[in-house]
Parts: sequence; structure tokens; C-alpha cells
Amino acid sequence: MGERHVIDPITRIEGHLRVEIEVEGGKVKDAWSSGTMWRGFEVFLRDRDPRDAWFITQRVCGVCTAVHAVTSVRAVENACKVTIPDNARIIRNLILGTQMIHDHPVHFYHLHALDWVDVVSALSADPKKTSDLAISTNPNSPRSGPGDFKAVQDKLKAFVARGQLGPFTNGYWGHPAMKLPPEANLMAVSHYLDALKIQNKARQMMAIFGAKNPHIQTMVVGGVTCVADLNPGRLAEFIYLLKDMKEFIENVYIPDVLAVAPFYLDWAGIGGGLKNYMSYGDYPTKPGSDVGWFPRGFVKDRDISKVNAVDMGKVTEDVTHSWYKYAKGAPLAPSVGETDPWFTGIETDKPDGKYSWLKTPRYDGMAMEVGPLARMLVNYASGHKATVENINAVLKTLNVPAGALFSTLGRTAARAVETKIILNEMDNWVNELIANVKKGDLDTCVDVKIPTSAQGFGTLEAPRGALGHWIEIANGRIKNYQLVVPTTWNGSPRDNKGQRSSFEESLIGTPVADPKRPLEVLRTIHSFDPCLACSVHVIDPVTNEVYVTRAA
Repeated sequence: MGERHVIDPITRIEGHLRVEIEVEGGKVKDAWSSGTMWRGFEVFLRDRDPRDAWFITQRVCGVCTAVHAVTSVRAVENACKVTIPDNARIIRNLILGTQMIHDHPVHFYHLHALDWVDVVSALSADPKKTSDLAISTNPNSPRSGPGDFKAVQDKLKAFVARGQLGPFTNGYWGHPAMKLPPEANLMAVSHYLDALKIQNKARQMMAIFGAKNPHIQTMVVGGVTCVADLNPGRLAEFIYLLKDMKEFIENVYIPDVLAVAPFYLDWAGIGGGLKNYMSYGDYPTKPGSDVGWFPRGFVKDRDISKVNAVDMGKVTEDVTHSWYKYAKGAPLAPSVGETDPWFTGIETDKPDGKYSWLKTPRYDGMAMEVGPLARMLVNYASGHKATVENINAVLKTLNVPAGALFSTLGRTAARAVETKIILNEMDNWVNELIANVKKGDLDTCVDVKIPTSAQGFGTLEAPRGALGHWIEIANGRIKNYQLVVPTTWNGSPRDNKGQRSSFEESLIGTPVADPKRPLEVLRTIHSFDPCLACSVHVIDPVTNEVYVTRAA
């Protein structure tokens, strides 16, 4: 039996995640992923007006904020059998597209890059050689002169001289798994700082049609309420901001991913995890249509020669190893889901022990990976033109086979590919919107009457993967509401058959040079971009005692 090690909390993610690993022979033999907080949204949505659900549920997360709002209104619209106007469809696509092109670069630079980039090593870089590297990577790279990189290096040295590294304090500098040369590290640190500035432009883009960011204000059951923004000035502002985002993503983000990847090609064979990948599909092409620009489907056993149809009736949730109990038995479909918390403590030492607040979703009894890699694989298997062209180009550039996609490195590359293809498609959506406005079509919303009783669901592809909301309406109010979020799919505990989910399965076989500095584990976990929502205490309703989960 190997040694057990606990990483708690996992940092550079949204929320609270604990990962326990068993290391034997320098590799991960087993793993347990624990979500150590409870949100309870399903509980306090009961008896509310269904039209309020979107406003409340988007507070699940302050990072990918808009996605819950859109999924919620889709669920209610599905229950009410509502078809939204074409302008509302396009505006929602633009809001969701903006979320993607904001979220993916932020993940790469500010959450994931420090698993690959040795910041301290950048102190010994030659600014002239760094400039040469940046220009060879992309001639259009901004701030690529030796003086630019020298200024960044001096700033970094000032951090060190003061005895701290500022935003770069938490890192495993000098770890043997770090392979970038000093000049590549300095270039990455410089672009890290550039990305901090450019992300604000994406936020401004979302605010044009969403009124603010985070937590948009213009969503409503039946459409959107930003008709006043369908004017030349606001549309031009959106287009110019989109242009700025394009320049950064095409000249910095994509080249950086392709520049870093060759130093870590061994990670094209690490962290593959599950063999099944699912996408709900998204970006509707017509109002009321179930057909999305991203297709719905799943890839089974890594067979990307075909895509399988998704039946939403086959989605279930199990709580065998989760801190909940089911009165009706398990597993349950979300449409009849129960949320009855039952905290027992972390019991990873027991075969049937509970150890997470995350329920365990399954599709037709199968564990599925969701997220950018799953989307790109489903798109690829479906013959999605832009996806096929860009994935083939990346594989050719890196000189790796398609099998390299099933890995930690593949997940990271998939985000970059997705960002590029969505960015380009957003031009078409803007042109669609402009064409409607020129025709005098300013409709953005329809009236909706809430039925006395109904059931419905809404799906969406969030930056982190397949997101679903299920609603049951009784007496015009919410009787039951269930959310199955991407990290629930990926980060959940084992199911009643003992099948691991993505986080746990992807860690099996991961090399660990030093269990006390588990950089390799963080690389794979961060490649999923975990999003466990902000801290919420679990309180005993009788004693008001706050339960605190501590690391072993």
C-alpha cells in the first residue's frame, strides 16, 4: 500500500477542493476528490417565482456568471414552451461567446500557467533573447522589444528585493518538472501581466448587452431587455472591443500555448483519465431550435470517428459517496432530484464512505468528462468545420497524433482552439444582429405566462463544460430545482459501481517527483479549471453549529 497525501485546499481555482492521493512507486495509485462546501441553491429556490430563478442562480458563481442566468431562463422557457425572438437568441450567443473568450485566457495565464512557468527562473533571462523568442513565436507579438521584457524583469526583481513575489508567491519554483528556459519564463510572465489588462475589455463587452459584469442584469424569461443597446454606437463599441480581444488572442494567447507545449510533450500522455466525453451543444442557430452551432453528443471509448446522440432522460445523479441521502433511492434523474444534506465527515478510508458535497452525475450509467476538450472532441467527431481545421493545424504544428488530445496537455490546447473558433464566429453573430436592426427588427422579448404546473430543463455549454438546470413548477411556484454543473461531472466522487469521475481517474498513473510539492497533480487538476462555488457554511438548524471540514 502506498503513502497517502492530502492537498487541501487546491488553490488557483474557484471554491474549495480537497484532493487526497495515494502514491506508490513515484506515481499516483489512487485518488479522492472532495468538494468541501455546500451551496444549497436547490433548497432556497423552493416556493419562489420561476422568473426569479435566473437572477438567483447566477450567484452560484462570480466567475462564469452569465451561464447560470441563461441556463435558468432556458429551463423556465422550456417548461413554458416559449420561443424567444431572434435578436434575443443572437444576444445570448454573444454574451456566452464573450464569457468564453474572457474565461479561457484568464484560466491559461492566471490559474494554470504557473504550473508550467517558473517565475523565479525569469530573473536570469536575457531580455534580448526573450525578445527574439517572442518575435519568432509571432512577429505581431505586442510589447516584444528587449526594453519591454527588461522592464518586466526589473519589476519582478523589485518584488524579490522586497522579500515577496506579489501575485507569484504561491508556486513550486525550481521544481524538477519545470522545463521552460529562462527566456520563455520571462515572456510568459510578461504576457501574464498583459492578460490582466486585456480581460477588462471582455468584461466591457459583456456589460454592453448584459448591463454589468459580473452578474448580468438584462436576462429575462422570454428574451433579453437590452433593446436600447441595439444602436450604432453600442454595436460599434462591441465590435472594437472584439477586435482588441482578437489581437491579443491571435498574437499572444495562441502563440504562447504553441510555444510552451513543445517543452511539455510528455504531458500529451499524462492525465487522460476517462474515455467518454460529452457536450450538450450550444449557440442555437435559430429561435426555438434545438440545433446548435456546437453540436450535442458524446464520444465513447475515445472513438472520434463518430458521435453518439445524447438523451437528456439518461442523466442521473448518485450520492453513494456524497454527503446526501435519498429517500427514493439512488441514482435519481435531476427532474426528480433530492437535496437532503447528510454530513458524515471525510471517509476515504472506508469502501462505502462519503467524502464530498458533490453529487455524482452519470449518463446512462457512464462517467463522462465535460469541458473544452469534450466539446472539441464532439465537434471534431461531428465534422464541425472550424474545429476540425484548427485541431488538425495544432496537431500538425506540434507533430503529435490525435491521441495526444486525451491528456492534460490536450485539455489546455482545447481551450485555446475553442477560444479562436468562437472569437471568429462572433463576427457572424454581430453581423446577424446588425442585419436585423437594419431591417427594423428590434424585438428582444416576448410575454410569458407561468403555467400552474409544468416541468422543464435548460442546458448550456459553460467554459468548464456541460451545465443543466431542471425545474418543476407547481401552483405557479418552484416546487423542485436541480443544478448539475460541469465540476459536478468532473470532480464528483465515485458512484455506486465504484467508477471514478474525471478528476480522480485522470490522476491515476501521474508521476509525482515530490509528494510534498505535488506540482504534477495540480497540473492535471487545473487543466479542468475546477469551479466549486464560493464558501457557504453548513449549519445545524437546531444548534446553529458550523461544521468545519479540515484536512487529514
